[in-house]
Amino acid sequence: MYIAQINITLKESVLDPQGQTVMKALNGMGETQVKDVRVGKYVELQLNETSQSDAEKSATRICEKLLVNSVIESYRLSIVQA
Repeated sequence: MYIAQINITLKESVLDPQGQTVMKALNGMGETQVKDVRVGKYVELQLNETSQSDAEKSATRICEKLLVNSVIESYRLSIVQA
């Protein structure tokens, strides 16, 4: 059993209104050390695969077919053994 940990964010060229709202709130709180905020989503999949390589292939396929809109989003994937 493996766990795919997937972080999905908007591409840098895409406006991130949620990130801008968080940035404004942080500035309002006096947290001026924060220079940028990008808000994304985290997805975790439990995969019943026999190897890390197969788990990565399955997770990549699922990301590209369903979870990630490749026009506006990018993702980072890591596989850990459960």
